[in-house]
Amino acid sequence: MRPLRWFLEFAVVIASVDCNSEGDILIFWKKQVGRTWFHVTCNNENSVTRLDLGDAGLAGPLLPELGNLTNLQYLELFNNKFSGSIPREIGQLVHLVSLDLYKNKLSGPIPETFGHLNSLRFLRVFRNNLTGSIPSSLGNLTTLQILKLNSNKLTGALPVKVIQLVRFGKLAILDVSNNLLAGTVHRTNTTGFVVTKIIQDPKAQN
Repeated sequence: MRPLRWFLEFAVVIASVDCNSEGDILIFWKKQVGRTWFHVTCNNENSVTRLDLGDAGLAGPLLPELGNLTNLQYLELFNNKFSGSIPREIGQLVHLVSLDLYKNKLSGPIPETFGHLNSLRFLRVFRNNLTGSIPSSLGNLTTLQILKLNSNKLTGALPVKVIQLVRFGKLAILDVSNNLLAGTVHRTNTTGFVVTKIIQDPKAQN
């Protein structure tokens, strides 16, 4: 199991250089680790736009330095053993289209700063140990199409602003099942997509 800090130091170097050098850097990387799961995508302006670390056998905390990769559109960190809280600095990645942190061991709250990710279409953080309430700032994400928060330990009520994304926005899939949320919501939006029923939290106030 490789720690994230060792990897991330390398990723930040890639993000800070001309992507025309990516080939030489990846040759170096393959010599160091002997495998090719590390994947970086660049755009025509030589900016790193995609970082794929899904199912990579990584462990340890997610570091605040992730927020320095400001041109990212896709951040794929799913199915590893990352632990600790989600850095609020991820909210600086305002060009993100897809953020996948699912199937890890992350704990603590969903950062309010996620509400700054105005280009986000896909947010999947299911199957972690996240706690606290669902931030109402997620209701700012009017481009969001898929929101999967299921199988955590989230409490409180589903924010009205998030429900409005279903009724009036583009949100097609909302899964908040297997949490400790208060009340129930079962709605369909105008496109006919069904919203998952919310699990009742016996300790919460309706």
